[in-house]
Amino acid sequence: MNHYLKRWQYLEIACRPQVWRRAIKTALLVGTLLMLINQGDLLMRMQLDRKTVLKIILTYLVPYLVSTTSSVAAIVEHERLAD
Repeated sequence: MNHYLKRWQYLEIACRPQVWRRAIKTALLVGTLLMLINQGDLLMRMQLDRKTVLKIILTYLVPYLVSTTSSVAAIVEHERLAD
C-alpha cells in the first residue's frame, strides 16, 4: 500500500473538527502568553500601530499552525500503523 498522502488529504485531516478545535485552544493559550510577553507593554500603553497589530496576529497564527501540523502528523502516523 502507498503510504504517501496527497496534499489535499493532509488538508482534509487539518480541517477535522478535533484538529482545528485543539489548534484554536492551543493558539489562544500560547498566543496570549506570548503576546503578553512580547507586546504586553505596548498593549498596556495603548501604543498599537499596524506593525504591532501584525505581530500580535502572527503571535497567534504560529502556535495554531504548529498545533495543526503536529496533530496532522500524529493522525497520519496513527492511521499508517493501523493499516
